[in-house]
Amino acid sequence: MSRIGFKPVEIPEKVKVEYKDGVLHVSGPLGELSLPIKDVEIEIDDEKKEIRVNRLSESKHHKSMHGLYRSLIYNMVKGVAEGWTKELELVGVGYQAKNQGQLLELALGYSHNIIFEIPPEVKVETFSEKGKNPRIKLTSHDKQLVGQIAAKIRSLRKPEPYKGKGVRYVGEEIRRKQGKTA
Repeated sequence: MSRIGFKPVEIPEKVKVEYKDGVLHVSGPLGELSLPIKDVEIEIDDEKKEIRVNRLSESKHHKSMHGLYRSLIYNMVKGVAEGWTKELELVGVGYQAKNQGQLLELALGYSHNIIFEIPPEVKVETFSEKGKNPRIKLTSHDKQLVGQIAAKIRSLRKPEPYKGKGVRYVGEEIRRKQGKTA
């Protein structure tokens, strides 16, 4: 059984945390996030600079919410202090990525280029070096939003198991199949 819910979340110097009317507000140098809280109790200790999450009872539902809310709060605090980053790599002949502001233009082997609009909360950068695969770097204070955008871009051309072509996360291992034998 996981004990992650019992670990306190440390509040960095630059981060401000406020709990009012069942909503936790976290603000820092990179942005501001809020989370409606139910099924758990929140304690903010200003002297120790930490947040504690407590269960309302020992029921299975409250136990599962305990760890979930602790993880969500940790992700919010770390996001507004340091930020979250996801990197994608385009593997394939002729695959390209360019960005103009918040518009991401992808050439993924289809008959047309795909234009993907990135939300203003997420910062996007593209890198193209000769001899290396093009890369897309997504950065934001909201971990959930960065992961969702990265998954959506990856779903445009998932890596296939024979040659490994497609959009993948940097460092992702693709299970390769052997293919035909003569």
